[in-house]
Amino acid sequence: MLESINKFAKPFENIHDLEPLIHAIGDAKYVLLGEASHGTSEFYTLRAELTKRLIKEKGFSVIAVEGDWPSCQSINRYIKNIGSPNSVNEVLENFNRWPTWMWANEEISELVEWLKNFNQKTKRKNKVGFYGLDVYSLWESMDEIIKYLEHTGNSGLKQARNAFSCFEPYNRNNESYAVSAGYLSENCIKEALALLNTIQKNKWKYDDDEESSLNMEVNALVTVNAEEYYRTMVLSDSKSWNVRDIHMVEALNAVMKFYGDDAKVIILEHNTHVGDARATDMKDAGMVNVGQLIRQQNYSEDVYIVGFGTYSGTVIASTEWGVDFRVTNVPQAQPGSWEDLMHKAGARNQYLLFNNDNREDFKETIGHRAIGVVYRPEYEQYGNYVPSVMSSRYDGFIFVDKTNALHPLALESLVY
Repeated sequence: MLESINKFAKPFENIHDLEPLIHAIGDAKYVLLGEASHGTSEFYTLRAELTKRLIKEKGFSVIAVEGDWPSCQSINRYIKNIGSPNSVNEVLENFNRWPTWMWANEEISELVEWLKNFNQKTKRKNKVGFYGLDVYSLWESMDEIIKYLEHTGNSGLKQARNAFSCFEPYNRNNESYAVSAGYLSENCIKEALALLNTIQKNKWKYDDDEESSLNMEVNALVTVNAEEYYRTMVLSDSKSWNVRDIHMVEALNAVMKFYGDDAKVIILEHNTHVGDARATDMKDAGMVNVGQLIRQQNYSEDVYIVGFGTYSGTVIASTEWGVDFRVTNVPQAQPGSWEDLMHKAGARNQYLLFNNDNREDFKETIGHRAIGVVYRPEYEQYGNYVPSVMSSRYDGFIFVDKTNALHPLALESLVY
């Protein structure tokens, strides 16, 4: 495999050197750009530069990310000049739930300003949109639904209040609802489904220039799927994982339907979500992910997945769930891992395109490092390397030999 990396990997210094990758993407409608951590500056900046080029040169109009729908709507409205935020910092203050640094950071701030400027100048019918696909915003999504229905008087307010009343005793505490629903069978399935059914039946009534019909539909989807996610999380990690990733694809499909048949989307999520689960040990655990589902639902030529990785450097992460972040050293990759082989092939930034000429060269299963928002480097050999068939998991791979930590925004309203 090292010989094959030496043969097929190409060095790069900047976005212009990645022209062959842009060419390989071709006419794909779904481009999935991963990351090996949620706290690496180079992953964010490279994805941002690729995003700009795909928008300008290939007509992409949707950016979908591993973030909460309501929070990402603040970016969507800002770049489309809907509402009245005065600055990008004001917009990013909406990412006030841990891990805040994932989207409230300098690298994303620069991309958001670029998107706003592009939308102001473009003559395209569909301006570029920015949407969050994740499932965690149960309470915020219900708040959005009720606020809209109270303001407009449209159909569904009764069902929304019923759902809110059912969840209200849990005081916006996801863990409390998870324990009650998972162990005691005291749940809000019926109320959540009734709300979704009503919203979907009356979606046409919410149609306006502010995308309210889409906003209502996805917030209702979040309510139903978040209920299931929290209900299953205390009983089965694999089932709750599947609920989350299936939801992200459902939300994405709603956005794509809203934009129309010609829509093209850039998806920014962790490698563990975008890299096809069937090429990892997730398959044996009965787990699926976004990359797998999108491949299964579309023609192969319409989907292009790019993974990212690093040999060493620094990263933003926390030592425990919910605690303050810190800059953490990323040790040299474990011997025999994918990142170790990429480094041995040349201590430089490089990329690899998997195609019919070389896929068989990379069919051997190998450990591929994944860093989460919680990261303890001293224990990474016990759980941070995902056995992967790289040429099946991705269509391309970008390797940054030495990386640096992301730059979180220091906003007073952020809560850690």
